[in-house]
Amino acid sequence: MIEGLHQREIAVPRWRHTLGLCLRMLGVFALLVSLVALATKTARAHPHVWVTAHAEILYDESQRVTGLRHIWTFDEFYSAWAVQGLEEDYGEVGPAQLRELAELNATSLVEFGYFTEARIDGDDRDFAPPVDYDMVYEDGQLTLTFTLPLSEPVRPRTAFVMDIYDPTFFVSFTIDEGDEAVRLVGGPSGCAKTITRPRSAEIEATANLSEAFFETLMASSEFGEQFANRALIACP
Repeated sequence: MIEGLHQREIAVPRWRHTLGLCLRMLGVFALLVSLVALATKTARAHPHVWVTAHAEILYDESQRVTGLRHIWTFDEFYSAWAVQGLEEDYGEVGPAQLRELAELNATSLVEFGYFTEARIDGDDRDFAPPVDYDMVYEDGQLTLTFTLPLSEPVRPRTAFVMDIYDPTFFVSFTIDEGDEAVRLVGGPSGCAKTITRPRSAEIEATANLSEAFFETLMASSEFGEQFANRALIACP
């Protein structure tokens, strides 16, 4: 544990630091504590991290859903803090470092279910461990990509539904604008796709809630569900 941290800071849930890029390798525990403190001073209440999401729904040749491919781009403010200390001798963040960080982040998010829920024909579906993880740092922003295979491929009879959200609302996810922000890869033709995003006014309203309130929220909390992004895919 890092010396000098107050008890209130130590109580920050562990997942926040793994999402903050490499707790064990870079001491991002201190990084996110500083981030939260700075955000508070600048009147930036929850959420503290903003993610623009793209997703691919993956199908096999039998038109079964086999998994999801996430592409998450972090806000510039957070990205700048997260890459501190990663510069190689030539002054840039190297691909080898980013691959290691991608693996750590993708595999560490299991505690929070990868901020993802999947339902097929109304039934919740489990995920196998993530694969094909990678990370890039371009134009001042970090983008994490990884694939979440379903534990068992399933062909939907009625609909496939994907929800993305953080139950503690430390991170605000928003599926990017445009119909192509959620793509079907190898899926059947003629599918209807409906994307629902959280309203900005609802997010802004959380500024009236205290940090003490958010500190009580855990991975099992339901608070963040009201800010869920949803993609509903119905195919003939």
